[in-house]
Amino acid sequence: MGTFLFNEIIFGPIKSRRLGVSLGINLLPTDYKFCTFNCVYCECGWTLKADKKIKLPAQEEVKIALEEVLQDYAENGKSIDSITFAGNGEPTIHPKFAEVIEDTIELRNLYMPNAQISVLSNASQLNKTKVTDALKKVDKNILKLDAGTEKTYQLINQAQSHLKFDKIIDYLKSFQGNIIIQTLFLKGSYQGQAFDNTTKEEVSAWLKLIKEINPQSVMLYPIDRDTPAEDLEKIDAAVLQEIANKVHDLGIQTEVY
Repeated sequence: MGTFLFNEIIFGPIKSRRLGVSLGINLLPTDYKFCTFNCVYCECGWTLKADKKIKLPAQEEVKIALEEVLQDYAENGKSIDSITFAGNGEPTIHPKFAEVIEDTIELRNLYMPNAQISVLSNASQLNKTKVTDALKKVDKNILKLDAGTEKTYQLINQAQSHLKFDKIIDYLKSFQGNIIIQTLFLKGSYQGQAFDNTTKEEVSAWLKLIKEINPQSVMLYPIDRDTPAEDLEKIDAAVLQEIANKVHDLGIQTEVY
């Protein structure tokens, strides 16, 4: 299936299912995906595996590009709901991620004070104190949890070998609720291995983790765009709502997108 990449540092704004009118920030390369995961459903395609020198935008380059757009919006009466770190892979990989967050808070306050700052992350860099401290400063700290078990996590997210599921869960718990969990539900197969994170057993394991993490809210969503793996199935809205009802029963706010 076809996938796409963001070819600029600042992109959009786009109408987001979850964040409204969202101005995106891509801290990653513009011509290939760079990530610690290789999710079978990722709209940006497969993660680069070739021996290629990684070129990331400099902190100052990001700040100049963002200020140019925000100043134009402010002068022309345009508004946005969210300044969102997403892009072609995992934004927290950037070595100056924390500093870029500080710059973004400064510029948001100056030009677009009603906009929220959001980060969409796979939670793989939470072992770095600077990353977790930066995430605690944004309005919407949205972290991925696509599975309730190690096996399904590996099949769906295809994480780098050093990233262990139980450690990621521990880091998610460390936010003490200052977190939004995002989960994409799907079923399918990849390289001959089937997976389904909507089974009774998988959902029960996932709900147990959600209860322990106790996030501000949970975002549930199905596949909505083209995916790199072909044998994937979009989950029906009624199934997602059933799962959402179980999250509500835990006393945690949830939305289906």
